[in-house]
Amino acid sequence: MIRIKSFLPILIIVLISNSSSFAQGRKFVNEFLNIGVGAKSLAMFGAVSATANDISAGYWNPAGLLHIEAPFQVSATHSEWFAGIAQYDYLAFGKKLGKERNSFGSISLIRMGVDNIPNTFNLVGPDGRIDYAAVTQFSAADYALIISYARKAFGNLSVGGNTKIIYRQIGTFGTAWGFGFDFGTQLKFGNLSVGIMGRDITSTITTWSFNFTDDEKKVLNATGNDIPKSSVEYALPRIIAGLAYKGKFGGEQKKFSYIAEVDVNLSTDGRRHGFVKSDYIDIAPAMGFELGYLDKIYLRAGAGNLQRVLNDITGTQGAFEFQPNVGVGLKLGRLHLDYALSNVGEISSSLYSHIFSLSLDLVKRTTPTE
Repeated sequence: MIRIKSFLPILIIVLISNSSSFAQGRKFVNEFLNIGVGAKSLAMFGAVSATANDISAGYWNPAGLLHIEAPFQVSATHSEWFAGIAQYDYLAFGKKLGKERNSFGSISLIRMGVDNIPNTFNLVGPDGRIDYAAVTQFSAADYALIISYARKAFGNLSVGGNTKIIYRQIGTFGTAWGFGFDFGTQLKFGNLSVGIMGRDITSTITTWSFNFTDDEKKVLNATGNDIPKSSVEYALPRIIAGLAYKGKFGGEQKKFSYIAEVDVNLSTDGRRHGFVKSDYIDIAPAMGFELGYLDKIYLRAGAGNLQRVLNDITGTQGAFEFQPNVGVGLKLGRLHLDYALSNVGEISSSLYSHIFSLSLDLVKRTTPTE
């Protein structure tokens, strides 16, 4: 009998970002939410917690939504993994709120999925014959709905929060629902900015349930596959703190602008590959830089994933390695076009993921007066 064991582990690993072991003691939970959104921010390796000021701030630090100048903004991002097998999409829109326009609300939707996956449960009939006509297709996808709100606290301090609703599906076999909260702040004084983002501050809980037919369970047992059981996963809190400096130069007109930011990510699951790691907490730095010309053309770069690589032969720790990201941006009036080249999947040290973002500022149409 042809073993479905050959495709199920690949499906699970590729599909849900190494996040479907379906057990409570998971190392990583909802990893698709750790990829990031927006080519602008990804080009800077996500080191934007102190300077995020567009609609993608709903993901990076909701407090930054308050610094959007347009009364209404929409944005979309698309990227592909594994030679186009996996699709990652992001859509967001938001607007200023209140009579004094001192608050901002947004809604973001993230989807990561693989479609048209062969379902070979019925490939081999009861008589042992192979029936390719019995092979159907299904999708496995992760969804996140993020509802964000930001407002001015006092002075130059802004605060914001997220409510996250997570839905994950593997064909008709399994579904999961999750719920969690984020909280962020930004403080600006002069050319300096400070940002603090707390992800999953109350721990995000995701509950899995599975629905295999008796025939499917027999096939799983016959081929040596485990039958997944309903379980609960917990995403533990993470803290991201950032410090940034903004400046301009280039004569009296100040044609050039720049942003330099350093973020520190603190993970409480204690099992990531951070620069500093322990059984309880990991610390991982990230750096981002942006150079702008006439507030129209932007060059960006970032670095992160700084870690000491383990030698597979000797078992000893080698030299430190890091992952670089690069990108460009173009502002055409109310339209923003951004591109980033990044290994968002953290699968290897090579850059292979092309990420494109499009943002649009919408303003209320005014009627000219005589």
